[in-house]
Amino acid sequence: MTSPSPGLAAPSHRNPDTWVVIPLFNEATVIGQVISELRNAFSNVVCIDDGSRDGSGEVARNAGACIVRHPINLGQGAALQTGFEYALERGAKFVVTFDADGQHRVVDAVAMLDRARDEDLAIVFGSRFLDDRTKPGLMKKIVLKTAVWVTNVTTRTRLTDAHNGLRVIREDALRRIKLRQDRMAHGTEIVVQLGRTGLPYAEQPVEVIYTDYSKAKGQSLLNSVNILIDLVIR
Repeated sequence: MTSPSPGLAAPSHRNPDTWVVIPLFNEATVIGQVISELRNAFSNVVCIDDGSRDGSGEVARNAGACIVRHPINLGQGAALQTGFEYALERGAKFVVTFDADGQHRVVDAVAMLDRARDEDLAIVFGSRFLDDRTKPGLMKKIVLKTAVWVTNVTTRTRLTDAHNGLRVIREDALRRIKLRQDRMAHGTEIVVQLGRTGLPYAEQPVEVIYTDYSKAKGQSLLNSVNILIDLVIR
């Protein structure tokens, strides 16, 4: 059960047909800055406050986002699904999925959306492995590359970065997504479901920014191993 609350009024000229969807769980330290930067390029930002206990939702709303609250923590997959439904109900033509911890760059999101429009693409996946801007470290890179291989084999896709949270999804593809995996395995599930649509997709080079904060919040090597375990046991 969720309860929406309106955010601040946003400029109407900044990609008004697009909603940025952010799963949010205990990110009060950084979420205000993340949203402030996003709203330079996007009028519509919705955070799915997934049972946060640190006031993240209020910080996000004060920064200009709309808020939908899960009373308890249901997981990132469930938060994304709630966000997708919220955006579709408001006439979204595109959705951008964006992480709450500050690891993504708004300029990359804008470039991906522009490419989807220009090339008539239904999905644009961000990839940290298509250029050399991202520095994940050797062991993390090995684990993530292994996860990519497993995902490509099991989903019959050809991606270079299967678990990147930055994506652009067009309305026709979005309507075919029904996420049921709540843990990190939702990253594979969304690839499976998007692949089955047969709609055109591409990958776009993006930078993932690793900070001490983002590593502590889920970008550590241990989390990458957990992704791999999820893939194996799912």
